[in-house]
Amino acid sequence: MSTAPISTLVTAQPAGKSLQQHFYTDPDIFGEEMERIFLKSWLYVAHVSELPYAGDFLEFHIDNESVILVNEGDGRIAGLINVCRHRGSRVCTEAHGNRKTFVCRYHGWTYELSGALRGAGLTQPGFDKTKFPLKRVHVRVLHGMIFISFEAEPSSFDIIERDMSAALEPYDLANAKVAFKKNYPIGANWKLAVENYCECYHCAPAHPEYSVAHSRAIPYEEQAPLTEAVLARAPACGLTDIVLRKDWMASGGVGIDRSYDRYALLHGHVTGSRDGKPVAPLMGTIRDYDGGTTDMHIGPVTFYLAYCDHVVIYRFTPLTVDSCDCEITWLVRGDAKEGEDYKLQDLIWLWDVTTIADKRIIEDNSAGMQSRYYEPGPYQPLEDFARRFIEWYLNAMK
Repeated sequence: MSTAPISTLVTAQPAGKSLQQHFYTDPDIFGEEMERIFLKSWLYVAHVSELPYAGDFLEFHIDNESVILVNEGDGRIAGLINVCRHRGSRVCTEAHGNRKTFVCRYHGWTYELSGALRGAGLTQPGFDKTKFPLKRVHVRVLHGMIFISFEAEPSSFDIIERDMSAALEPYDLANAKVAFKKNYPIGANWKLAVENYCECYHCAPAHPEYSVAHSRAIPYEEQAPLTEAVLARAPACGLTDIVLRKDWMASGGVGIDRSYDRYALLHGHVTGSRDGKPVAPLMGTIRDYDGGTTDMHIGPVTFYLAYCDHVVIYRFTPLTVDSCDCEITWLVRGDAKEGEDYKLQDLIWLWDVTTIADKRIIEDNSAGMQSRYYEPGPYQPLEDFARRFIEWYLNAMK
């Protein structure tokens, strides 16, 4: 554990290099990251198709915080802090389900789906139930994607909605459905996981399944003309030619990162699959394959790969200083039927095999980084996005 103030450590960080060791290993710095970044940001939690009926709920946790995301009815989504207003016990101990009320097992306090306290037995005379609802977090829904913020007055989500809506519209994500969701626990600091996601310098040696099809794995100067051709075809296929890059230092606020960046697929591939051929019906109002795919970024730790026939959501969640979760959600058209319109093993193959490999890479990185001989190394051209992530992180931690 370092004894120097974080501002001093930030100032001492060498430019253009990976972080000094204490940023990955110091539990006090991890605690500050929660306060300065994650509790202030807009965080993706779930898709509306996961909570279709009144009383449907799921639990989301980050560090020491737990939130119950629940369908209150009439499509309203509430985010309830999972802490009983009596003596602080967890009210909900299940990952997901359906309830008419939430009952604390400790002393039986019972809460409505809205979080209002319905009943508390054997209370003192004059006890006012209206003063003890479950606390709530801010909730916003963007094209079917549910985001929360713990901050009392978070950065405006309207900015994300304004900038992203036109680009998202062709996918009709509000009417999509979750085909599959899987969590990949990673024994490493969350920044190592995000750095790995944000660079493709490792793609060729580590991910041949990905690199054969995605131009992110080749030098930028070779990508550019291929991407120009994709953008020229996009409108005819029902896609947008919008390019939006408002992430990291360019976001303009804490936790409102947003970007939409289309690029070319290689060697005749039209989607992210084993053979490059379609694996599901075209999304939304998309009419044809334009030979490309899209990287999207909303909030600080949620990334999207939007193919013409399915969308993959990557969400990283810090748990402890040396552990995090990588949850992947695969979305398809809402009316697509498994076994008829898509085969699940074909749909998830690419990003399942890639993330299993990434888990090993990240954990190996973590093991080596904890050596007394570790020192920050220089980022290379294909690591530019990771370098900008670290610049943003250091700025947030000043």
